[in-house]
Amino acid sequence: MRFRNVLTALAVLLASAGARAESVLTVAMTAGDIPITTGIPDQGSEGVRFVGYSLYDALVLFDLSHSDRAAGIRPGLATSWKVDPADKKRWLFTLRQGVKWHDGCPFTADDVVWNFQRILDQKSPQFDPLQFALGRSYVGNVVSVDKVDDQTVAINLDRVMSLFPQLLPQVMLVSRCNAEALKYDRNAMMFHPSGTGPYRYSNMVAHERLELLANKDYWDKDRIPKHDKLVLIPMPEASTRAAALLSGQVNFIEAPDPDTIPRLKAAGMNVVTNTYPHNWGYQLNFENGPMTDIRVRRAANYALNRQDVVELLGGTAIAGYSTAPPGMPYYGNPVKYEYDPAKATALLKEAGCYPCKINLAISTSGSGQMQPLPMNEVVKSQLDAVGFDVTLTTMDWNALLNVSRAGAEKFPEFSGINVSRNLVDPFNGLIRHVWSGQWTPAGANWGHYKTPESEALINAIFNEFDDAKRMVLLTKLHEMMNDQAVMIWVAHDLNPRALSPKLKGFVQAQSWFQDLTPIVVTP
Repeated sequence: MRFRNVLTALAVLLASAGARAESVLTVAMTAGDIPITTGIPDQGSEGVRFVGYSLYDALVLFDLSHSDRAAGIRPGLATSWKVDPADKKRWLFTLRQGVKWHDGCPFTADDVVWNFQRILDQKSPQFDPLQFALGRSYVGNVVSVDKVDDQTVAINLDRVMSLFPQLLPQVMLVSRCNAEALKYDRNAMMFHPSGTGPYRYSNMVAHERLELLANKDYWDKDRIPKHDKLVLIPMPEASTRAAALLSGQVNFIEAPDPDTIPRLKAAGMNVVTNTYPHNWGYQLNFENGPMTDIRVRRAANYALNRQDVVELLGGTAIAGYSTAPPGMPYYGNPVKYEYDPAKATALLKEAGCYPCKINLAISTSGSGQMQPLPMNEVVKSQLDAVGFDVTLTTMDWNALLNVSRAGAEKFPEFSGINVSRNLVDPFNGLIRHVWSGQWTPAGANWGHYKTPESEALINAIFNEFDDAKRMVLLTKLHEMMNDQAVMIWVAHDLNPRALSPKLKGFVQAQSWFQDLTPIVVTP
């Protein structure tokens, strides 16, 4: 009997020794708080990157599987799409079959219709005003969504939009089954979300951490996470993120402080960078104030020695002279505002704005904001040196996003806002900044820029379904934006991240968004 007990104890011991420890990927985000989990997240595109694409899918997804070219779109919950040949305002989407929500309910065409009503139809019981605010930049031109049959939905627009499918990757779909069971209670949905994504919700400590588990039943078998758990921690302070990585509190950090990169490398951390479509600059107020004068806008661009910002960032950025960085297919030959302080001063005096008082709204941190406080101080000193008188109004990231959604008309005291923008597609990269259809609060044209020339060109782009011909028009739009100095351009991020040497398999896509699922956490 005693011998049998010894054998049993030995078997338990051997089984315990052979058990695999849980592998955990722990990310320090630049976000100031945990992004909401009720669909389209807040906290800017970082919320989409870490929460949106972990819990949820969209009809169309970004292809984040490679690092050698800009990420395009690929099938998601829709396997294909096409414009209706009889009505170019109508898009037909063929839905993926056999997909289940995390709660076990099947994904259906009715779910798609319900989700769009949740964002757009104020009379529907599921309407969520926050989701409406977060999603209207992408679906503001959607009139209705119809179920054609069990495998097909039709999305009807108020105008012809050849670029429409490229807007859908940021429209996450949630489980109707789960929402109805929770009686549309937003707080309950926050702590019991259900999507179709590669991770399932596990636990949340409000304002501290969000824990997700690998979805072993994910429909895309190639993207089932290679680790057991994903932990997301908001850490807006760059030095805190670096310290957390060095101490082992986390094993993946966003936007390390350039001053800490040598120390991180010396400690064996893997610091990765890659070119990607990103623009760090200022959207300007075209409703009122000094920036309505093109001479003032051009003066601000000539005032900047952008290489100083690149050096401040330890080479983790490139100088930005236009909305898109060189290498983008629609880059063309834009006016390049080289550093010329004398020319900047002359333009201000010619405009009768000397000294020229401007107030810029900036953030302490945030998605894609890089190192906003020291960067803005460099910009302020250079603008002041040529005859500007700059006030920096600092706020947290979500507060600045609220300013950006409300628009210049609601905040006339600001001459510009420092909200970095992704260029994941031509609509988001170019059109949303200068098209009247995107005037806030309907979209992201914060300053309410509009000219007859830009409106005509954008209309031509929307009506051109030939890719090559449309690219010619997009290039012309990019060049026009530079000629009109529609922004103050400063830098394009090189997307620095620092990873523990225990992490393997991460592919840094040329995108604002990233796929965490291939990461293996080694012992």
